[in-house]
Amino acid sequence: MRTSSLSMRLGLTVSLMGAGLVVLLATLAYLALTHELEKLARKGLESKMEQIQHSLAMGLDTHGIKARPHSLLDLVMGHDNFYLTIVGTAPDNAVLLSVGAKPQEPLLTDYSPRETLGYLNWEDQDGNQVLSASSLMRLASGERVRVLLSLDRRDDQALLSAYLRATLIALPMLLTLIGMGAWGLVQRGLAPLKQFSHVAAQVTTQDLTHRLSIDNLPKELGELAQSINVMLNRLDAGVQQLSQFSDDLAHELRAPLTNLMGKAQVTLSRERPSEEYKAGLESCTEEMERLSRMVSDMLFLAQVSHPAARAGFGTVSLGAEAQRVMELFALSAEDKHVTLNLRGDAWVTGDRLMIQRAISNLLSNAIRHTPEGSSVLLLVETYDQSVSLSVGNPGRGIEAHHLPHLFERFYRADSSRTRAEGGTGLGLAIVQSIMHLHQGHADVSSQPGRFTRFSLVFPLPCDAPTGTAPAAPARSAT
Repeated sequence: MRTSSLSMRLGLTVSLMGAGLVVLLATLAYLALTHELEKLARKGLESKMEQIQHSLAMGLDTHGIKARPHSLLDLVMGHDNFYLTIVGTAPDNAVLLSVGAKPQEPLLTDYSPRETLGYLNWEDQDGNQVLSASSLMRLASGERVRVLLSLDRRDDQALLSAYLRATLIALPMLLTLIGMGAWGLVQRGLAPLKQFSHVAAQVTTQDLTHRLSIDNLPKELGELAQSINVMLNRLDAGVQQLSQFSDDLAHELRAPLTNLMGKAQVTLSRERPSEEYKAGLESCTEEMERLSRMVSDMLFLAQVSHPAARAGFGTVSLGAEAQRVMELFALSAEDKHVTLNLRGDAWVTGDRLMIQRAISNLLSNAIRHTPEGSSVLLLVETYDQSVSLSVGNPGRGIEAHHLPHLFERFYRADSSRTRAEGGTGLGLAIVQSIMHLHQGHADVSSQPGRFTRFSLVFPLPCDAPTGTAPAAPARSAT
């Protein structure tokens, strides 16, 4: 069953890994101890066999082995775990010497005589492990005898058994300590997550000011905390913007609705001539048209803010689109005796209709605020990493404290004048949203009383055509 607690799962995982490691180390230690004991036993047998070979070569023959075995007995006597048997190689295989009570019949039957030293592990009738060595040795007389030397490994077995008992006793305690240590380390390592939970519980749509402290956090949790803080900053900014937008929208809608209700109530307060009813309806129609434009602009802003709007992007000539927009505003420019001029051209990647709308919003503002008899300049310039289309006009300009807020929704540097002219306060916000969708931005610079310039800055496209579109001729209206 999977537990829902992360600390429990991590603790169990670390405990199981620690238990497996301890069992593996204990097994390896047991195997290493067994190998070393086997190695020492064979080395002891080999040393004794060399001493026996030396004694047999010092003048003993088969008769001397039976009559004068003192030198051989000295090698074995005093060692309770050694057993020596010397057998002749005559057809009768007579036993010449036998020291110790350990029967060695298995070695006699299972091992054939050979010159090199051979070993055999076997068990006696009591179940004790025995290691035997066998070799053919030459006497001084030239005769050969078979020497059998066995080592009772009872002590080695006792040592291994004691090791196993000690391991089995210590293993549960080690596993308990590993489990407790793993639990403590996991609890300590996951302690910073309680801060995450505490902050998450405090964050609401009304209060997005809480942030995670990244001091003394591990690298992984520090990166996560930093990402969450950035996310909370974005959410806070978005909620603040949405709240401000809602307030501004309510304020903007209240004025035309109040006008509609007031004019309707005044008109219906008493009997009036048909001309007055007609004038009242016309006034109400103007206010409703303003409301309609505001709703359309809001819907367009929502559409532009959606990433799917980039699906229809293609290669667009800024000069050609600016020329089309100038043709649309030719009559309004002529009414004010304003001359429209266009210079330069460049290619960008974007949506043609959206770019036209951004240029239209800037050009309509420029014509509205340009003194009669002046000119508006549309200039397309290419830089190292960007393309700019600027719309500049002379006039009274914009004060510096207004510039950072011009692209905010419903912001007006001159609210009374703009409302009188029927503006919705969303034109420049639409321009900035269009530019953000095109991975660019809108800028403004102004010298009060002299000149104002709005710019659309596009990123330089990587796949722009090698040739440029034909430069649009200057368009003038007087």
